[in-house]
Amino acid sequence: METDNQILERAKKWLGSNFDEATRKEVEHLIKNDPKELTESFYRDLEFGTGGLRGIMGVGTNRMNKYTVGAATQGLANYVKKSFPEQQLKAAIAFDCRHNSQFFARITAEILSANGFTVYIFQDLRPTPMLSFATRHYGCQTGIMITASHNPKEYNGYKVYWNDGGQLVAPHDTNVIDEVLKINDISEINFDKKPHQIITIGQETDKAYIDCLTPLSLSPESIQKQKDLKMVFTPIHGTTIDIVPMALRAFGFEKIYNIPEQDIPDGTFPTVKSPNPEEPEALEMAIAKAREVDAELVMATDPDGDRVGIAIKNPENEYELLNGNQTAALIIYYLLTQWKKQGKLKGKEFIVKTIVTTELLKDIADDFNTPCYDVLTGFKFIGEIITRLQGEKQFIGGGEESYGYLIGDHARDKDAVIACCIIAEAMAWAKENGHSLYELLIDIYLKYGFYKESLLSITKKGKEGMEEISQIMENFRSHTPEMIDGKKVVLKKDYQLRTEKNLLTGEEKEIELPVSNVIQLFLEDGSKITMRPSGTEPKIKFYFGIKGALNTKDEFKQVNTELDNRLTRLKESLSI
Repeated sequence: METDNQILERAKKWLGSNFDEATRKEVEHLIKNDPKELTESFYRDLEFGTGGLRGIMGVGTNRMNKYTVGAATQGLANYVKKSFPEQQLKAAIAFDCRHNSQFFARITAEILSANGFTVYIFQDLRPTPMLSFATRHYGCQTGIMITASHNPKEYNGYKVYWNDGGQLVAPHDTNVIDEVLKINDISEINFDKKPHQIITIGQETDKAYIDCLTPLSLSPESIQKQKDLKMVFTPIHGTTIDIVPMALRAFGFEKIYNIPEQDIPDGTFPTVKSPNPEEPEALEMAIAKAREVDAELVMATDPDGDRVGIAIKNPENEYELLNGNQTAALIIYYLLTQWKKQGKLKGKEFIVKTIVTTELLKDIADDFNTPCYDVLTGFKFIGEIITRLQGEKQFIGGGEESYGYLIGDHARDKDAVIACCIIAEAMAWAKENGHSLYELLIDIYLKYGFYKESLLSITKKGKEGMEEISQIMENFRSHTPEMIDGKKVVLKKDYQLRTEKNLLTGEEKEIELPVSNVIQLFLEDGSKITMRPSGTEPKIKFYFGIKGALNTKDEFKQVNTELDNRLTRLKESLSI
């Protein structure tokens, strides 16, 4: 395989004296021995997207390394200095368990200190929601979380937060990108650290964070009566090893079982194929432990501690994994039930979900006369609404189908720590009232309709894969199918064009949400198909949502099977 001359010239720049010896040696090795990897490492610049960086670690312009992280940090510093003139600048930094996370966090802290920032950096790994909390708690203008969430072990990432504790949104997202793109040479990065401006934080911040969570408990009396409720928790080698058990005990739970092999921070995630709580395999060891101790609840968080997957006992006394939509429905129903019972619904409360999350949440909210806001995919948009309505309306809770939830406004990002506490509390409340959590879910379906969703995620790696994903989206955008699974496509929403078109009448209207590369197709039977490329991974995702009627509990299995068959037909009909 021949190396493109332009790529080779880009690589040779990394042989200069400005780069450290280890970097120069690795680039030399790629030039001489691995033209394919050289191309992948240098064919483009690693994109600083609206949320920051995420990519494979290694040398090169398209990799996560000291220099790409340095350019991102210098660009961010330049923008923050422009945005907050004549202020004492402060930043918070946290990192996960991945290889080089602490190294990247330290490089980031040093560059920010060189730019005049006071930097609060956690002494060891902490979850993403604690970075969001710390940014607010210490009055910082910005925060950085070094994590690649649940991506494969070769990845790392760099997530940027603004002074409200939320991820970057307009106009700051594109403005920061512009500043990062202005860094054309590593000589423009200030590596002249000022150690006295770097402050290490730890247990005192943990305490402040837990102190913000415990007032969110709505049924302390149920917890007290069910304090021996057995649960298994695993951080899957990640950041919540200590903080989730600490929070659960602060709520009043006492029987928390762990998985010793998965309590070890390890960026190779040796006990799982993927540290993603959406994958059943990631919870296998926890479920085995639950069988051993006869636990009623299993919870597993992803490596950076912002998402949680759960398993509960079904009527056959077997452990069944819930998807993100089901868990979100249980959380929102429990929260609104308790808020109403306690007379806290005054007409100024609200919940939030993303456009790909189950419509069941809106039905529940409507039943409690509580507004439910729809936002684009990405929890930063939920955080943005919380900040925008602060002082006018009160945020109760919100979530997204990809296992991310937030209860309360102590943070502006999804928080698996408080989610674990509220899920456990909802189970204690249900048990106190003679129900299992699974029975509560069926009761919700009986009342609001049996919603069922499914996700098809297709990975396309490398440069060719990205081009293929773009072509798939363009095909659906330009050649919308008239029929899917024998049903007419009656409505198309194109969030990139910001248009909603009735395909039967031709009527069009504007979508008020921001531009996003998302297409939604609605069928005549009410089914919904959403397609979007991932903003953080080389994937394209297809979300399928349907609804059926459940008249009695006895019909549950039958209706569940019918809905599964409908979902299978929908997927097959797309021929992807």
